[in-house]
Amino acid sequence: MRDLKIVDFLAELADRVPAPGGGATAALHAAQAAALLGMVARYSTGEKYTEHAETIVAVIAETDTVRARALKLAEEDAAAFTAVTDAYRLPKGEERAATIARALAGAAEPPARVVEAATRLVELCELLLPIGNRNVVTDVAAAAEAARAALTTARVNVEINMGGIKDERVREELNIRLSGVDAAVARADWVTAEVREEINP
Repeated sequence: MRDLKIVDFLAELADRVPAPGGGATAALHAAQAAALLGMVARYSTGEKYTEHAETIVAVIAETDTVRARALKLAEEDAAAFTAVTDAYRLPKGEERAATIARALAGAAEPPARVVEAATRLVELCELLLPIGNRNVVTDVAAAAEAARAALTTARVNVEINMGGIKDERVREELNIRLSGVDAAVARADWVTAEVREEINP
């Protein structure tokens, strides 16, 4: 997936195939948020920003890491969902049911990790907002909106897989991992509101 041109990826996304789908797009939303924050941080270097130089360097390193991880999660999501569709093709019986349950638990994992990555990206938006280059402050809002989309899209992709998971322990763990989504979304909304207030005095 990482080597596809955007036009080719979108053609695959639009095609009548099981993957890529919403889970992969959630991860790509997170990757875009990370890339935007990396760009803002790189525009926030030099003499004018020496007071926050250490923070900026750390943000650049972390957003580069998260961007690469999110891209990997997009690929993992597509593979995991393909495993689910393969499991449903098996002959009916106990083995099929067990394989489907395992595949659904596996398919819930990449979007659950996207939720974690996107939550961190919202935190980085909050960190960069007051110290970043004001010429690219709208890109902090764009990153917050991309992270917000990653959060909400990943959540529904975890939830749809949870519907077929019978193991209560697994379900409970996934619910815990989703429990902070609404708060993170509210924080992303706050970042965008702050940026809009700044650019529309």
